[in-house]
Amino acid sequence: MQGLILAAGMGKRLKELTKNNTKCMVKVDGVTLIERVLHQLDRFHLSRVVIVVGYEGQKLIDFISTLDIETPIVYVNNPIYDKTNNIYSLALAKSYLLEEDTLLLESDLIFEDSVLETLLNDPRETLALVDKYESWMDGTCVKIGPDDSIEAFVPGKKFVFEDIPKYYKTVNIYKFSKHFSETHYVPFLDAYSKALGNNEYYEQVLRVITMLDDPEIKAKKLEGQLWYEIDDIQDLDIATSMFSADDERKVENIQGRYGGYWRYPRLLDFCYLVNPYYPPQKLINEMKSSFETLLTQYPSGMRVNSLLAAKNFGIHQEHVLVGNGAAELIKCLMEKLEGKIGFVRPTFEEYPNRYDKEKSVAFTPANEDFSYTAEDLKSFFADKEIQNLILINPDNPSGNYISKADVLGLAAWCGERGIRFILDESFVDFAEEEDSTLLREELLSQYPNLVVMKSISKSYGVPGIRLGILASSDEELIGLLKKEVAIWNINSFGEFYLQIEEKYKKDYLESLGKLKKERAGFVSELSKNPGLRVIPSQANYVMAEVKGMTARELTKTLLLKYNLFIKDLSKKVVMGDRQFIRLAVRNEEDNHKLIAALQEILN
Repeated sequence: MQGLILAAGMGKRLKELTKNNTKCMVKVDGVTLIERVLHQLDRFHLSRVVIVVGYEGQKLIDFISTLDIETPIVYVNNPIYDKTNNIYSLALAKSYLLEEDTLLLESDLIFEDSVLETLLNDPRETLALVDKYESWMDGTCVKIGPDDSIEAFVPGKKFVFEDIPKYYKTVNIYKFSKHFSETHYVPFLDAYSKALGNNEYYEQVLRVITMLDDPEIKAKKLEGQLWYEIDDIQDLDIATSMFSADDERKVENIQGRYGGYWRYPRLLDFCYLVNPYYPPQKLINEMKSSFETLLTQYPSGMRVNSLLAAKNFGIHQEHVLVGNGAAELIKCLMEKLEGKIGFVRPTFEEYPNRYDKEKSVAFTPANEDFSYTAEDLKSFFADKEIQNLILINPDNPSGNYISKADVLGLAAWCGERGIRFILDESFVDFAEEEDSTLLREELLSQYPNLVVMKSISKSYGVPGIRLGILASSDEELIGLLKKEVAIWNINSFGEFYLQIEEKYKKDYLESLGKLKKERAGFVSELSKNPGLRVIPSQANYVMAEVKGMTARELTKTLLLKYNLFIKDLSKKVVMGDRQFIRLAVRNEEDNHKLIAALQEILN
């Protein structure tokens, strides 16, 4: 068997990276794509590798000559690479297809070794490697029959979004038998090129062949193996985090993205904290039905969005500000505060990180569960002369919860001392206590020193539309903050969500009930693991102490071996040699996968 690599293209979408180099000369984690794939092919002792070059072809040839590759390499030149597509490049190499079985692949791919192994170890002679379609994929898709027959090739221009559940993406790696090339591919390649010219793609030939009674080619499905196609700098960035040779750097690269993990194949995210049971499909469908309008129309300004938030939460319009996520509101608020601020540690770092450390006073609970009460806070801060106190309830990452009555008592205590009390209750709806929120107009009016922050992303399960609210009867503070944010600080999707959300209150309450039930089961199963000490939580996450290995080692193993992403608290919770992690509560199926993985690792 031989290899055949198509490497003539210019890779314009990679911009400066391909200004003087062909696409396969782009480096991922310090290694060029062509060097990586040639070493991978070298392991299979192929008779030769045929490379079709074009743009910067001589530079590519010179570079390959410096590599320690044992497999013989043959070059085919495409002199009109800038006027043709890859059907012409493949046609230039068609004589090689007729000589022996061929492993055909494109040069802009990066994949783990097992991708080639799964294709070459399959006894079927002619195969197209495919993977179940996911939203990060782009390009030609196929529909597959129950016997792995390819029922249809679907080019990008024929893509139907409603058919996504039926689609598989071509990986652009194929195994052609000599017989298939002789009787099917090359004859149709010649005919197709003559009829439609050379500015086409070789997949179009396969599309025609699949219409035959006996096309010979079948689909070979991947089963979780990693691969990525690099077309632009964002693809390159993601590929770098996926295929780093250094495990530590790979974990750091993924952790440093802070979201966007839907672009990572089959990654289960137990790090970021959202409600897995909300929003309901009907709400999603309602937003879909208005997608075109929301995409093409300006959102309303701040006044209208404050009105929508006021309507949803039963507070006065002049007492509420809507933010582009709670993060925007936290930034604005922290920049306006003066004097000393009291914090609880460990906690959500966005607050203390945005304030002068010299003016920060931190309370750290003196017990192994990081639990504390309102009385603990009063006792500690009584003589600290703070002007502001920030409480996250339930706290993050500990999940510690203070009852509504005690939080109100703390608000009153702060009011008596002239302390502004900032309460972040982004996770309060997950608490076992019913009606635990202070986001009520009568309470805001009763406690003018009270500021309530709430992230809509967390409990409502919509982090992608970036919504948060801040409320207080301190109209001077609210007015000052409104001047700091842009008039159009949220988009039309966020506005529309606020407009319709109130209709789904029943669904929301049901989702909270499901989450609380699932949390109880999750905690129960985790607690059976001798390698974990689970800390009680009333949020949609649990904190746990790790025994027998470091949190870093556990995080790395779960990510690299199981594709499970958890929160390593090593830098956030520093307690000597003690090690801690935080695990989001997902749905039952996902939680069982994490529980099973932890059993394998820690038992």
